[in-house]
Amino acid sequence: MPASPTSPPGRQPLLSGLGLFTVLLGAALAPIDQFIVNVALPDIRTELHASAADLVWVVAAFGLALALLQVVGGRVGDAFGRRRLFQIGMLAFSVTSLLCGLAPTIGALIAARAAQGAAAALLVPQVLAIIQATTDPAARRRVLGLYGATGGIAMVIGQVLGGVLVTADVAGTGWRPVFFVVVPIGLLVAVMAGRTIPETRSDHPLAIDGRGTILLGITVLALLVPLTLGESIGWPLWTWASLAISPLLLWWFLRVEHRLEQDGRGPLMPPSLLRYERMGRGLLLFLPFFMAFGGFLFVFPITLQEGLHFSAIEAGLVLTPFALAFLAVSLMATRLGRLFGHRVMIYGPIIEITGIGLLIAASVAWWPNLTLLELAPGSAIAGAGQAMMIPAIYQLVLSGVPVEQAGAGSGALTTTQQVFLATGVAIIGATFAALTLPGPDGMRTAFAVSLGIVAALIAAIGLLAHRMHRPTARAGAGCTGGRDVPAFHA
Repeated sequence: MPASPTSPPGRQPLLSGLGLFTVLLGAALAPIDQFIVNVALPDIRTELHASAADLVWVVAAFGLALALLQVVGGRVGDAFGRRRLFQIGMLAFSVTSLLCGLAPTIGALIAARAAQGAAAALLVPQVLAIIQATTDPAARRRVLGLYGATGGIAMVIGQVLGGVLVTADVAGTGWRPVFFVVVPIGLLVAVMAGRTIPETRSDHPLAIDGRGTILLGITVLALLVPLTLGESIGWPLWTWASLAISPLLLWWFLRVEHRLEQDGRGPLMPPSLLRYERMGRGLLLFLPFFMAFGGFLFVFPITLQEGLHFSAIEAGLVLTPFALAFLAVSLMATRLGRLFGHRVMIYGPIIEITGIGLLIAASVAWWPNLTLLELAPGSAIAGAGQAMMIPAIYQLVLSGVPVEQAGAGSGALTTTQQVFLATGVAIIGATFAALTLPGPDGMRTAFAVSLGIVAALIAAIGLLAHRMHRPTARAGAGCTGGRDVPAFHA
């Protein structure tokens, strides 16, 4: 699929293999840098004299900025060129990563993390929009599967790489290389993008929806700020009031967007996107999936480092079997989709729950003498189960979105992902903190219960997928030539 400047008039050039590699590498950098900081938090606390609330903001500032601005980023890419915004976002992401690594104080680091999240908001929506606009329908399923696998494994690689870099203490710089490592890669991706990615934009770009942007920002802040900070500040009354009002703000936002769409004025997040059956179903699966994933990646390294006294690199190595299994299964995603069809979304949860069960059993049996040997089997099996699901979910969400709404669709997807990740961290993290008791064994129960919540959320995915497939098959959606084609074909 060469990206050719001599493509027939009226037809978008297709993405080459090298172009796809460039896009996916750019897509990986944002989640890597979002999660790479987790295992560096103890060193950041020591060097910058940070409080527990400060560390929460180091994590939260990135995610909040990304969640608030990426729908706008998708719209701007539709209007001014997706490759152009991909390059601008990548350059900005590299510069803000450098600022994070150079931060002299905790306040400067938090501000740089927020700027880094804003840069990612320009970059991330362009990835899915470029894929939608520069791949033919036959190849798009495979490419979306690769995109889903890239995002999932990047989150895990971030924590593994973070452990390696912190432990290496390159030239006595401690935690700072976890940010510096992104800079040269980001600059390389920006240069490669100009040579390998065809430029695309919407034929009918819509103006920025200022009112919708403000309302969405207020809504996301009302939900995520209390969820992010509530546990560390003792859940004061304002946090509960903010959570209570967030559904009303969401209703107000959707009502404004509906009116704008009816008037043909281009809402920020068109409600009509939810009328695409596959996208609505996929976003429903996003809820338990990313809540579970966010909670797991938050609780696991804390338990290893503070409960079991693993070093940063040891904590990263425990997730290596998860990452390797995830990668191996992701590479077989298309084949597994053809082999199992919609059942991939049932077998995947069963396999991941098995892995989580092994982790819980190991923590109960060998605590506090757990080693990589006891944790590796559960980690690998959980990674394999996760890898079966994520490509299918991404493919389901985006396969029905028209090319002209690619930016809005990808912005809606990635915003939803960030909100659910933060919700999972908040709920599972708060449960973990509440159950952690003083003493050498105090964290064991909290860890086991938290993983139990993760397993319950994963089980909900399998149940939802099973219920969704039956009406789809009966209605013939997913049938070609009278032959049933699986609804979750990856």
